[in-house]
Amino acid sequence: MTASNPSGRRSAADPDFLTLHEIVQKARQKLNHDSWDYIVGGTETETTVRRNRAALDSLAFRPRVLRDVSHIEPGTTFLGRKLRLPLLLAPVGSLELFAKEAGAASARAALDYGVAHMLSSVCEPTLEDVAQTVPEALRIFQLYVHGDANWVDNMAARTMDAGYSAFCLTVDSAYYSRRERDMAKRNIRRSVVPGREHQATLTWKDVERLRSILKIPLILKGIATAEDASLAVEHGVDMVYVSNHGGRQLDHDRGSLDVLPEVVQAINGRAKVIVDGGINRGTDIVKAIASGADMVGIGRMQCMGLAAGGSAGLVRLLEILEQEVRSCMGLVGVNSMTELDSSYLHQAPILGPSHMLSAFPLLSLEEKSFY
Repeated sequence: MTASNPSGRRSAADPDFLTLHEIVQKARQKLNHDSWDYIVGGTETETTVRRNRAALDSLAFRPRVLRDVSHIEPGTTFLGRKLRLPLLLAPVGSLELFAKEAGAASARAALDYGVAHMLSSVCEPTLEDVAQTVPEALRIFQLYVHGDANWVDNMAARTMDAGYSAFCLTVDSAYYSRRERDMAKRNIRRSVVPGREHQATLTWKDVERLRSILKIPLILKGIATAEDASLAVEHGVDMVYVSNHGGRQLDHDRGSLDVLPEVVQAINGRAKVIVDGGINRGTDIVKAIASGADMVGIGRMQCMGLAAGGSAGLVRLLEILEQEVRSCMGLVGVNSMTELDSSYLHQAPILGPSHMLSAFPLLSLEEKSFY
């Protein structure tokens, strides 16, 4: 068992996919309009979705040359496990729209390839079922609060009992956003969820209580300022997850890669930093690590892989991402992720419109309004 294939299993991924845009195209062919909109859409004007991409698109590389880059190793160690990439399959609700086994299919892909998996509390099957189905995966559980303090504490206990490696509390969802792509089509299946009002009552006291009862690391997801990053560390949080919910909560928020540097500076090594938001390519992963992140999350691309080919399709997507990362690292002039820092990045003009799929200029879809 090695870092390159921690599960020891042979990949069953479809070798016919040679590029990421082919996977995106296959996903679009298989999905109905509502499920496609669920992947690509955001809230109201979808400005935050575009800013996530713009924050990445505005970063250029400063490559170094004449370095021996013949031994590239893009992996990392996270929660005591060796991973092939510093990559987390981010928590996505309703994965059952994209693969029959939903969260279990995603966790299996994470195991088969060798990355971490975070299960959303609004994704099928239950956290116990995923644990039983894929016990060897590096599993993290993410919670939306839909009950009182006793309900939250019970969810924390279930997470630990099921052998998850960390517990993540989402903190940027006090109110459910106005997702107009869905509203305009009257596709509002999740606008009313029993107990959702409890999310609006969360305070730092709840973080203190959780930290006191958890025997595994605590992650806060949805941090978007240096001030809240500092408060998180002061309250004993082990990992700060920079995220704007993929542009699906607050409209006109900043892009995640624009937020990341101030959070990294505020934390100053006192906690691990995870980031997601618009991460579509291997170059995006390299930019995020160079900007100070320890781990990078992918959400929409995870859905694309599952929709295109189930668990095997997601594994193939991860394989292509690794190829892109390795190529980028070699051309930038580093052998390991630990060598990356902001000296490899430069602010540059954006050369075209940034949107959900602008990272795929060769993508050809029948629909013109796909983003």
